[in-house]
Amino acid sequence: METQKTFVTGAAGFIGFHLCMRLLSTGQHVIGLDNLNDYYDANLKRARLARLETHEGFSFHQKDLTDKKAIDEIFDKEKFDVVVHLAAQAGVRYSIQNPYAYLDSNLTGFLNILEACRRVMPGHLVFASSSSVYGANKKTPFSTHDNVDHPLALYAASKKANELMAHAYASLYQIPATGLRFFTVYGPFGRPDMALFLFTEAILNGRPIDVYNFGKMQRDFTYVDDIVESMVRLMPLAPNGDTAWDPKNPDPSSSYAPYRIYNIGNHHPVELLRFIEVLEDKLGRKAVRNFLPMQSGDVEATYADVADLEAAVGFRPSTSIEEGISKFVDWYRSYYKV
Repeated sequence: METQKTFVTGAAGFIGFHLCMRLLSTGQHVIGLDNLNDYYDANLKRARLARLETHEGFSFHQKDLTDKKAIDEIFDKEKFDVVVHLAAQAGVRYSIQNPYAYLDSNLTGFLNILEACRRVMPGHLVFASSSSVYGANKKTPFSTHDNVDHPLALYAASKKANELMAHAYASLYQIPATGLRFFTVYGPFGRPDMALFLFTEAILNGRPIDVYNFGKMQRDFTYVDDIVESMVRLMPLAPNGDTAWDPKNPDPSSSYAPYRIYNIGNHHPVELLRFIEVLEDKLGRKAVRNFLPMQSGDVEATYADVADLEAAVGFRPSTSIEEGISKFVDWYRSYYKV
């Protein structure tokens, strides 16, 4: 069997790193791209990258998505079987502080990927979307069959735009495209700007933790290995146009074009206060809680309907927060020697 060649953007990022490690463990050839920016500690990104570079099947380009010439050169040289586009400017709250960063990376950067795919035509383009696209929607569980037209922050709007851009290119150029709406991903080597990392660091250092909406929030926390397992199973399943798709009653999750959208979440919302309790138990310390009102751009609850994912690949995320938080804390203590 010929070794598959996969291009992963955001390879030194949280999900990208774990996906690359999984693909490399199965003997695939992985070409990674990342700009190693300083949105959060670049040393953590370099530590992930160092682990990837111990694998013979891995090669890396430190380039920016907005560098169209560099992206085109990589595509022309490598001729990928699958493109997994994970690189993006992340963070809901940061999009309120620095909106222009999101236009550059999430729109211009994605356009460069789409244009490169148009010329070279990989077998499948898999790209990251986000549960944040559900925005003001309060119909639960969140379904890909429902419209998502009320984003609450520019980050969410940029991810919805990515889905629309991918559909346009799937329709115009028959690029098989699958969008994945990730729900609150956590685990070892996680992002330092996410709650689990922030809480762990603060509790171990005796600092208060900020608990928004007075803790009355629910999140569909999804362990990173479940995210990766879902992706690996979907990558070979390049979509075809749905012949049953009805333009008079359009389903947003599929299309006459080779395009699909899936939720990847745990299908089990957990209240933030319960999440903190599990973390306290694992750390053996109590948190000092600084209760605050809801932040702008945030939502009270996320809850993924993953029936379509399970039907497509025979798998649904199921790692409990007790198991997932335990693995994260073990990694954190080992990595930071605390």
